[in-house]
Amino acid sequence: MALPPSFLDELRARTPLAALIGRRAKLTRSGRDWKGCCPFHNEKSPSFYVYADHYHCFGCGAHGDAIGFVMQTQNAGFMEAVESLAAEAGLEVPRASPEAVAAERRRADLHEVLALAAKSFQARLATSEGRPALDYLLRRGLTDETIRRFGLGYSGGGRGALAADLARESVEPRQLVEAGLMKQAEDGRLIDLFFGRVMFPIRDPRGSVISFGGRIMGDGQPKYLNGPETALFSKRRTLYGLDLAKPELARRGKQGGPGRRQGLVVVEGYMDVIALSQVGFPAVAPLGTAITTEQMDALWQVDERPVFCFDGDSAGRKAGRRAIGLALPLLTPERSLGIVVLPQGEDPDSVVGKRGRQGMAEELQRDDLGSAIYGLIKDEVGPLSPEGWAQLRNRLDETARTIPDRALADTYRAALRDRWYQDRRQASGAFPGMPRAGGGGFAPGRKGAAPRPVPIGPRPHMSPQSRDAERGRVLLAILLTHPQLLPDLEEAFEMLDLPEPLAQLRDALRTWLEPHPVLDSETLNAHLRRLGYDTIVSAVLEARPLPACAMPDAAPADAAAHWWQIYGFMRGPHIEADLKVAERDFVTEPTEANQRRLIALKESWDRVRRGDMDATP
Repeated sequence: MALPPSFLDELRARTPLAALIGRRAKLTRSGRDWKGCCPFHNEKSPSFYVYADHYHCFGCGAHGDAIGFVMQTQNAGFMEAVESLAAEAGLEVPRASPEAVAAERRRADLHEVLALAAKSFQARLATSEGRPALDYLLRRGLTDETIRRFGLGYSGGGRGALAADLARESVEPRQLVEAGLMKQAEDGRLIDLFFGRVMFPIRDPRGSVISFGGRIMGDGQPKYLNGPETALFSKRRTLYGLDLAKPELARRGKQGGPGRRQGLVVVEGYMDVIALSQVGFPAVAPLGTAITTEQMDALWQVDERPVFCFDGDSAGRKAGRRAIGLALPLLTPERSLGIVVLPQGEDPDSVVGKRGRQGMAEELQRDDLGSAIYGLIKDEVGPLSPEGWAQLRNRLDETARTIPDRALADTYRAALRDRWYQDRRQASGAFPGMPRAGGGGFAPGRKGAAPRPVPIGPRPHMSPQSRDAERGRVLLAILLTHPQLLPDLEEAFEMLDLPEPLAQLRDALRTWLEPHPVLDSETLNAHLRRLGYDTIVSAVLEARPLPACAMPDAAPADAAAHWWQIYGFMRGPHIEADLKVAERDFVTEPTEANQRRLIALKESWDRVRRGDMDATP
């Protein structure tokens, strides 16, 4: 018997083509694809390319999919090749039982019914009855060619219109129910599922109609309605527009040369897909639900880095967070994604309508995944109090940890932490009673500017700037000799505006802390010197004598107390806000560490009020 197309699609999806062909031919990466010397004819320079779902030799013309490759290389018949691949993929080949034969016949019947329904809807759109629907599509900026290409139609405004049309083709109401076009009312009558709606055929990757979506004409609800699950249609496995986007991506790849990065855009609705496609962006959309694992796999089959584009409203941002939550656990160095959240009140259709293709291209250039993760999570956390900043950092760390590839997870975690620290420094004046620390490179109007280098060598008379540089040197020396203090002091240390090269060494300490739960001074200093920080470390530890609190034999508790006292001097008039935070933390958690911090900051605050800030502790 003929095997069900759904089974063959599943088999191909579960068979990585590059891995299969790589057993017979040496392949190397070529962008998102693979290339090598053709296994079917002798050649010295590679002309054989392997794509997500097929291979092609530009020398001898060999072409096919996974099943075809096994047939050609193993001299196997079709069923033999299918059974071999199915065994590797863990699939059971459907057998020719009476039930299987009947199920396949029903699916074939449903395909025919849905194809006839599509023709009926398209024909009605061209009648006087369908004129309001056609006018609606034209007002939305669609061309006649686009309407034809997507097979758009009109369901008719009255009940029973479709059943009457298809009765002439011997289609029974029972078949319309199985196809998801009619439903049974509470009183037992069969009624149309779609009426008074613009109709959008939903097609499988081969272009066969498997269901419909409809948009109501007017103000009724629901505005959009999708067909129900059927033997042919599964919402979680289907992407609207994939049948048109997939060949377009393949065509562009051939025009641009093998290995050219593809540009699949994932949007939220029918009209977004159609509007983008009309101006040259291959696009797809899930069907009224959040993106699923099966849909992610289908996306990665045609593009290793699809770009998700979400509407600029609360629903769009919520959809973005859901997509991140689903996609990150599936991420690998070879399979990623981009995310763009449009400006408030915009969607892809409106951007194209107002700014054309160039405007949409500009928006899609903002497709950095790390920036999207940070922005969407920060937006959800809301107004950032000190507790909010801590919550944001924890959420960012948790999000990065969902990536299974350790190296990739560490890369994203470091990038998100860098963004958090940068934002935190810039917003240090945003808390009530906590103005921005003065003088740093992140002051308004100087974002990203490097602080003026301040020498930390000995000087007979210290200016305020060099005094703060010396205090910063002592703080770093304490942490280099007592790195076990880093977890408790890290956040406060980030509040200080240090001159270079001290700020550079502080960043290196932060990066080292993240993957090292065991804090050891000897290991830390050896690591920093191996990374090229030898001169800076030597300047911190050896340029001038250090106070006793920065020496290796100092008690950690004394070192921490002195660290907080020096920190208070460097914060100057802003220490009052730090003191309030320390008081609150001690009330919440009356630990010895919080007590030492509170006492040290109080002593510093007293000296600040007395005007005794020039003394270097």
